[in-house]
Amino acid sequence: MLRLPALLICLVCACALQASAALAQSGSIAFGEVKADPSQPVEVTADSLAVNQADGSAEFTGNVLIIQGVMRLSADRVLVIYKTDEAGKRGIDQLTATGNVLLVSGPDAAEAERADYSIDSGMIVMSGNVLLNQGDSTLTSNRLEVNLTTGTANMAGRVKTILNPDGGN
Repeated sequence: MLRLPALLICLVCACALQASAALAQSGSIAFGEVKADPSQPVEVTADSLAVNQADGSAEFTGNVLIIQGVMRLSADRVLVIYKTDEAGKRGIDQLTATGNVLLVSGPDAAEAERADYSIDSGMIVMSGNVLLNQGDSTLTSNRLEVNLTTGTANMAGRVKTILNPDGGN
């Protein structure tokens, strides 16, 4: 039979394990040195372009590079969905990048299988084997949400990193 102090220690350890498991599921971090401006022009370079007039989309394929201010996004394929506002002005609504996706902002870089960039909100959602490099730190997860206007990000879904208590290598 367990004595009361031993039972308390077991309960405290169980609570600590649950808390660390919850932290391992999601985390909020900074992303990029400078806040990005989603209203800046979007420069696209690719090997080829196919335009679909019927649905208002354009598909860039082969070594696609998207540059918007300090943000760089590269992928094998990027689908651009356009919108038309009330005044009849046409602009970009969303970008969907797939295949070897790499997002770079300042010293921070994230890799994933897919990235969905909503221009109006300045949000990029990366999914599928996400790998985030920030200096000497590396984090992995299933999903990374980057808010370009605030320079913050959230990771979710089995977040993993290695913490070094003394700050050294």
